[in-house]
Amino acid sequence: MHFVDTHTHLYMPEYGDGSDDAVRRAIDAGVSKLILPDVDSTVRESVFSMAARFPGTAFPCLGLHPTEIPDEWREEVDRMIEYRGTEGIVAIGETGMDFHWRKDNAAVQEEVFRIQLDLALELDIPVIVHNREATEYTLNILKDYRGRGLRGVFHAFGGSCETFKELQKLGDWYAGIGGVVTFKKASIAETVKEIPLDRILTETDAPWLTPVPFRGQRNESSYIPYIAEKIALQKGTSLEAVAETTCRNAEKLFGI
Repeated sequence: MHFVDTHTHLYMPEYGDGSDDAVRRAIDAGVSKLILPDVDSTVRESVFSMAARFPGTAFPCLGLHPTEIPDEWREEVDRMIEYRGTEGIVAIGETGMDFHWRKDNAAVQEEVFRIQLDLALELDIPVIVHNREATEYTLNILKDYRGRGLRGVFHAFGGSCETFKELQKLGDWYAGIGGVVTFKKASIAETVKEIPLDRILTETDAPWLTPVPFRGQRNESSYIPYIAEKIALQKGTSLEAVAETTCRNAEKLFGI
């Protein structure tokens, strides 16, 4: 039985010189493939070097996170675009809209988001969407891309059933389900019952959003089975079915 972590930052400084050990622990736990979302130019080399050290296991993405957009943002975007021809990129992201930390730069966030959506279309790869407290705004942007072949995943999906249904009207979109599904009273634990298994991807967002029973500790990709177990429980199916279907979903979307 194998799993895929479709959103992990094991290359981050939080792991120190133990990041490779964290990859190996994931492999030992049956998490055989890892998608590494980019954040900004300060970590980009770490993303690609980890992917190079673990070929066939770790897959790099290219993107600029909405909370990491500097006030003088064009140079940062140019640095990202310089990587567009790098071999092995499986997705654009993570990118999107975040009104939790800043809303005063909404127009800039949108422009940078659209640049990355256009890049995903140009490269014919999916996009990993970060959406925090900006659902309506984000969906309205994506409506402009309906019918153009844009596809991807809403990372750390925490929306309602209605939001998921709206997303499905916009194209080939998946819901990334992570450690929050294991939290007590988390609304996504109920919503996931209504999301078809063939639209779900498993993710950790390591080192953040650690699932129960490790909540409060640094997250790791090796904890994916705990997330998958909770999904199986909520959907009344087997762990094997969740593993098989979510792996197939990830392999299809990211071409891995």
